[in-house]
Amino acid sequence: MSVPVISFEAGEAALDWLSLTETLAAGHRLPRAEIGDTFLYRGEDTLLSRSAWIDGLGIAVKSATIFPDNRARDLPAVNGGVSLYSDTDGRLEAIVDFHLVTKWKTAGDSLLAARRLARADSRKVLIVGAGTVARSLRAAYGAGFPGAEFMIWNRSNAAAAALAAEFPDTRMVTDLAEAVAEADIVTSATMAQAPVIRGEWLRPGTHLDLIGAYRPDMREADDRALTRARIFVDSRDTVLDHIGELKTPLAEGVIAREDVVADYYDLAAFERRSDEEITLFKNGGGAHLDLMTARHVLDRWSAA
Repeated sequence: MSVPVISFEAGEAALDWLSLTETLAAGHRLPRAEIGDTFLYRGEDTLLSRSAWIDGLGIAVKSATIFPDNRARDLPAVNGGVSLYSDTDGRLEAIVDFHLVTKWKTAGDSLLAARRLARADSRKVLIVGAGTVARSLRAAYGAGFPGAEFMIWNRSNAAAAALAAEFPDTRMVTDLAEAVAEADIVTSATMAQAPVIRGEWLRPGTHLDLIGAYRPDMREADDRALTRARIFVDSRDTVLDHIGELKTPLAEGVIAREDVVADYYDLAAFERRSDEEITLFKNGGGAHLDLMTARHVLDRWSAA
């Protein structure tokens, strides 16, 4: 029996954002994933090898290479591959396009949190960054918050303007502090190593979604943002001791581990207590989410 290779285009045609978030929620009702992560570095370049096994769902292995200088060569900064294995007998079931899994896992991860933590009446969404992930976020948040107005800020105004032009009800902004203060939801996907979002800019009731930082030396939001917010993560195992967004303030005593309210294995705790509180979600994108997403892709592709 041949193993299916699911291309980006074939998988994309079978997917929608809201059903993916429900799949991710259902996946966290299964036994907790066994996760193995390996991080290798060479200067600014990174190799992430992530594997996950969920009893009843199967096994996924995803290897990602992140070479920031590829942008200057007009090449994708992120590359890699995903393999999906049977939970029953360990056979390879599918090879799924890396960029397809990454796109839907990353934005779907954030949308799942936002659907539970953002105010139901959120109507203004700010996207910080204008790269590939930002484009996925515009699509995902557009599905999750229909009728919302979108703003895009980027260090390069030209990139922000170009992305905004691809979507309706979307405009470029140039003043980040002003845009953060105006937004109901702020979602950030940058390659920043030092914080670009200041907690003092956040108004009561804002939901802050942080995606970009994936290394111990990277952060997108400052200490004030963390201390003003109730903090949630997708996985304590893959975020707290590995990603600078929380690892650094934890090490420096700015916050304590107890300040992290919940991860997705306690999804019932993902709720805001009032319209005034600020919520913060750190998207770490662990391999268990790749597994859930890849399985969802295979199921939807097979059904189609």
